[in-house]
Amino acid sequence: MTRTLMSASRTSRSPRWPALLVWIFAWVTLVFLDPSWELANLAMVLVLASAASALWLSAFASVLACAAAVMVFNWQFVPPRGTFNVDMHQHILLLLTMLVVSSMVALLMTRQRKLALEARTWAYQVETSQAFHDALRDVDTPLDQAPLFQDVLSRMAGCDASVLLCPEGQAQPLQTPQFVRLGTANDDEEARLWQCAQDGSAFGPGTGASEGQDASYLPVRGKRSVYGAVLLRMDQDDSEVLERHLAAAQTLCDHMGLSMERTASAKKAAEARDEAHSQKLRNTLLAAISHDYRTPLATILGAASALHDQGDRLSPGQRKRFASVIVEEVRQLSQLTDNTLQLARLDTSGVTLKRDWESAEEIIGSVVLRVRQNHPDVRVSLRVEPDLPLLRCDAVLLVQLMNNLVDNAIRYAGNSSALEIQARRVVNDVMLSVGDRGPGVPLAWRERIFDAFERGDYQAPSVPVGAERGRRGAGIGLAVCRAIANAHGGRLRVRSRTRGGSSFECLLPIEAQPLGSEAPGTAP
Repeated sequence: MTRTLMSASRTSRSPRWPALLVWIFAWVTLVFLDPSWELANLAMVLVLASAASALWLSAFASVLACAAAVMVFNWQFVPPRGTFNVDMHQHILLLLTMLVVSSMVALLMTRQRKLALEARTWAYQVETSQAFHDALRDVDTPLDQAPLFQDVLSRMAGCDASVLLCPEGQAQPLQTPQFVRLGTANDDEEARLWQCAQDGSAFGPGTGASEGQDASYLPVRGKRSVYGAVLLRMDQDDSEVLERHLAAAQTLCDHMGLSMERTASAKKAAEARDEAHSQKLRNTLLAAISHDYRTPLATILGAASALHDQGDRLSPGQRKRFASVIVEEVRQLSQLTDNTLQLARLDTSGVTLKRDWESAEEIIGSVVLRVRQNHPDVRVSLRVEPDLPLLRCDAVLLVQLMNNLVDNAIRYAGNSSALEIQARRVVNDVMLSVGDRGPGVPLAWRERIFDAFERGDYQAPSVPVGAERGRRGAGIGLAVCRAIANAHGGRLRVRSRTRGGSSFECLLPIEAQPLGSEAPGTAP
């Protein structure tokens, strides 16, 4: 809790001995002043004593003490002394005035004391409620504050509190998958707690319902559901005070209930958004696949039909060309399928990567080998900084990321482009990058190109004609790259190169390497 809670005073057991000391001191003073003071002045001492003693006595005890004091004053100081007889009428008036004034002063002091105590109690309850509300506001899971909730209830009510909380709202005891139970409630009391949580209404002493119970039961309410109940064993004879304490405790319970309801609503809203996003992604992927699979499938079908129907009449060069078309289109379909599946998987919450300690050299080596096999016309410049730290990563995903960056560069820069593939350290990151000498990426597109299904319509007129054919695709390659980088705790960016072209850079954080780990395939 963020602030210190003040201790609340209790009215039921005030000490009586200070009032007795006040009266003893008053009578000693009267005896001491009797020879020199007039009777009216002595009477003022008793009025003062009645006011002072009322600070510790109840209203009934104060009036009774005043009446007894007037009688003793009559016996001891009013002539004729030693009797209850009064000779002069002004003495009768003095005694009556003493009785009325001292009784009124005592009653007023008692009432003022009660009001002051109520004000302190109310301030304590307000401060407690506000402090607990601040504590709830600073946490994402209100159930983590359940022990604090129980402690604050116990302090506010002045008794032990038992708490039952149901995160999912109203539920049956045997049907609730999880709940929080704190306190020392027995089996019967726990059954009543469940009843209170199901009905959503308070019962027990001070609630106006089932007053014969041994304890008071209050629901933990939200606006649309009930999220538990509390049990308070309050020992309070004053029904009005009991009701006030229960009202303050109910306000605290409502704070907890509303906070739990907000958390449950936020969780459901997040789940609904994730489900809607997943559904939208599935629909978009299906639409993209249905569109982008048609062209390569038609090309494959045409080439395969030509080989099947006219194979004997085709020259070896024509058969090789048709076979190359089939291989290339199958490769495009395979890449499109891999990207689609990875985007669907990485865009799902809670995805787990198969991480291991890998070397950047081996990842770059796999990428360069693929480029030389599939794109022999592309010139590759390789720069790998020596002694790079190991990366804790999913090597398959990082290789796919780099392959997508290479294919993207070739697609937009042309097969005759020169690529620069790098691996180097940048402060606390290892940067893997693919650079080209293509038309570059306009500033307005440098974030947009990483969105799914963006096909890069910014293509400049200077792109070689042969590169246009490679631009077919669902527009998800770079989206997959960013998803892979984010899943590794890194980031993906694009920047313009000094002499033209673009550099796509993946920055991966360097993690503390455990002792004894080594790069796969390297000597220790």
